[in-house]
Amino acid sequence: MHTARYIAYALPGLPLALFALPLYVHMPKLYAEHAGLPLALIGGALLGVRCLDALCDPLLGRWCDRHRRRKPMLLLALPFLISGGFMLLQPPSDASLPWLLCGLLLAYAGYALAQINHQAWGAEFPPDDGGRLRATAWREGAALLGVLLAAGLPNVLADDLAQGLARLLWLFVPVLCIATFIALAGVPSPAARSDADDGATFFSPWRSASFRRLVLIYGINGVAAAVPATLVLFYVADVLHAGARSGAFLLAYFCAGALALPFWAALAGRIGRLATWRWAMLLAITSFAATPFLSSGDAAIFAVVCVLSGIALGADLAMPPALLAEHVAQHGQAATSYGWWTAATKLTLALAAGIALPLVSAFGYVPEQGGAAALAWVYGATPLLLKALALWALLSAQTLLQPLDQGASA
Repeated sequence: MHTARYIAYALPGLPLALFALPLYVHMPKLYAEHAGLPLALIGGALLGVRCLDALCDPLLGRWCDRHRRRKPMLLLALPFLISGGFMLLQPPSDASLPWLLCGLLLAYAGYALAQINHQAWGAEFPPDDGGRLRATAWREGAALLGVLLAAGLPNVLADDLAQGLARLLWLFVPVLCIATFIALAGVPSPAARSDADDGATFFSPWRSASFRRLVLIYGINGVAAAVPATLVLFYVADVLHAGARSGAFLLAYFCAGALALPFWAALAGRIGRLATWRWAMLLAITSFAATPFLSSGDAAIFAVVCVLSGIALGADLAMPPALLAEHVAQHGQAATSYGWWTAATKLTLALAAGIALPLVSAFGYVPEQGGAAALAWVYGATPLLLKALALWALLSAQTLLQPLDQGASA
């Protein structure tokens, strides 16, 4: 299959990531500083809405599988994404909790509809195992490019975070529309399945032990990544006292992930996706171990941490969805499976926000005022413990998950 088709398929991943990074990384700081909402209140709102959103994702996925119309579903997502984006990233100075909640509901609904159908589409239209791996790699590569842009552009577009995010939003809208229409025009609809979806239900994916274990490992690993993502801007500002470099740190992290992605894909072709994921977890644990001990003046060390942990990110982004794509190829119910998958993703983000922000607040951290030592330990030690747990779970599931490492014919 022509590379151009995979590129066309992958393109919507760029604006979706361009939208997601500010939503998960910048928004707590934006509403804490620009709108004056307390961190504990922001964390509680994020926890509640993300949990509700996660619970709806499998239902949404099952509904999409029943209709199996990936292209119209992507179009339907656009107005939700755009309206939610304007509410969240261009809030008035007196934005209240109801404003935040309404924007979150709109944005998450559009993001879920787009992401579930985009990922399911990538597991359905390629003709073989290699094609699914290429589709996944291209999609995650496009997403990483979107993340890179989202990490660097707010600081480039304006000195003020609120103004930079508002200008980023005006870039997001046309890029989203153009990328979506290129994908719709350049990629075929999924081939019809006459067997694997027969008799499927909302809970069908959970009948597979490999699916259950894969989601568990992915969820633990996701919380390990989401805790530092939630706290990184506060950590850079109040622990390292290098807030002006926050964009550069994020850029280094995601750029390293993007550059490492082809390496991880090639390595997976030689030693397998499970072994590749194990090595990436080990690299992440080793590289992040210094973060609880850093302080003002250690920005250079943290930059090295960002690069090394960013390299590990490339495998974290590509290997789990590649394994899931093989599960879908074997068992069907693509959107239902991806609905549960995105639910797990959002629950990890909800747990990270709902635990990390109130936890640092309970330990006495107040942005720009005090409690930096507590922030450093929550930011650094919590991900290390969770990543080690995810690695242990992956090692214990090797035999169970091996069929997903061998392609759909296994």
